[in-house]
Amino acid sequence: MQIQIGIRLHDVNKDGTKEEKSLESRAAKAREEGFSCVHLALSKVLEGVTFDGAALTEGLAAHVKRVFDREGLDIAVLGCYLNLAHPDPAKLSEIQERYYANLRVAHLMGAGVVGTETGAPNAEYKFDAETHGEAALDTFIRNLSPVVEEAERRGVTMAIEPVRKHIVYNADRALAVLKAIGSRNLRIIFDPVNLLDTDNVGQREKVIGEAMEKLCDHIAVVHLKDFVIEDGIRCGAAGTGVMDYTEIMRFLKARKPFVQATLENTDNSTAVGARRFLEELYERV
Repeated sequence: MQIQIGIRLHDVNKDGTKEEKSLESRAAKAREEGFSCVHLALSKVLEGVTFDGAALTEGLAAHVKRVFDREGLDIAVLGCYLNLAHPDPAKLSEIQERYYANLRVAHLMGAGVVGTETGAPNAEYKFDAETHGEAALDTFIRNLSPVVEEAERRGVTMAIEPVRKHIVYNADRALAVLKAIGSRNLRIIFDPVNLLDTDNVGQREKVIGEAMEKLCDHIAVVHLKDFVIEDGIRCGAAGTGVMDYTEIMRFLKARKPFVQATLENTDNSTAVGARRFLEELYERV
């Protein structure tokens, strides 16, 4: 088995007791369910903590690392999914400081990448008529650049995740960001379903196939989920919808040995089945 399948840690025991939702219990459950890595969003698994620069200490990083080392789990992604196109300069500065703090602790935790989506040019972080425009793209590149410079100083990898309703919504926009910033420390989180919307879902094989080829050299981590078309696209656990992962698994097997691929939209009742479904498909292709 060359693919390393993981899970978003906040999807583990998400309906459990306070103890079951602790970092330690969730990590133990993820290992028990057969996962080898996690997508870690600290604010979603350590309740009651505001994860600003003050909270993200070297001691916190050491504690997190001990927990995952004990369970034999890697941190594929340390998630910091904030809006780097926020129009308020003061708020934007706060957001950038949060990224700097996450980059500071990422290497201490042994995180593969610090991951982010690409936002929208409004305070609400909502898709609008300006989101796919060139001005929004320029804003995102300008605001991401110092974050990537900090990643370079720290020896850490930053990764952006294209999403259909965000500023970076397809492979070409992602390549434009990579070219403009020009850093080997900037990579891609590839989520095939996030490239889809009701306007292109009928051409999903083409959309995803072209994205894999265009972004191949830059993909660091993969996200895996499924969807059904019900009043738009409704996401669910892999193997429970209409998504065909055959060509994606074939691509990963041929071009991305030992890639870390984390499940999304699972719960305790679907996570193991989704993992097995994808592992069996990977073996067959």
